[in-house]
Amino acid sequence: MEGNIIRILRVLADYQFGKGAGKALFPKVCRIQFSSTGRIRQIFDGDKRIATLKADTGFFSLGIEGARRLHAFFEYPRLRVVVKNEVSDAILKGGNVFAKHVVDVDRSIKANDEVLIVNENDELLGTGKAKLSAAEMLEFDRGIAVSTRKSILKAEKSVNNK
Repeated sequence: MEGNIIRILRVLADYQFGKGAGKALFPKVCRIQFSSTGRIRQIFDGDKRIATLKADTGFFSLGIEGARRLHAFFEYPRLRVVVKNEVSDAILKGGNVFAKHVVDVDRSIKANDEVLIVNENDELLGTGKAKLSAAEMLEFDRGIAVSTRKSILKAEKSVNNK
């Protein structure tokens, strides 16, 4: 049964993020947390949350571990929103990405996509939900481009506080 679930998760990840994402995200053995109604909610590798399967959309939101895995798997600029180095600290602390700070972006990103937030050196800062399309992020000088879900520093703090 669990092998079938992993296979389903991998297919969903490939659909959402691109070919190969499923294997990159989900190892053969994962701990799966189910809702009270028996639906898949969160996927863990040990105590690290890889992703949450959102009930309202059927898509994944990434944990920092999932973001790290996709960042390592996909070559630049796939899934990435690149911000100016000067705002890296703000993003690391959980701040949202404003359009005026975006310097490059995967051109296939659409509003509501799950994205990786990186600096100009392609260092992972966090993960979030795109509020604008790639073209809008590059064109606009105002507004939130990405709503940050998880940042590297906040994720590390929550692990250290356990």
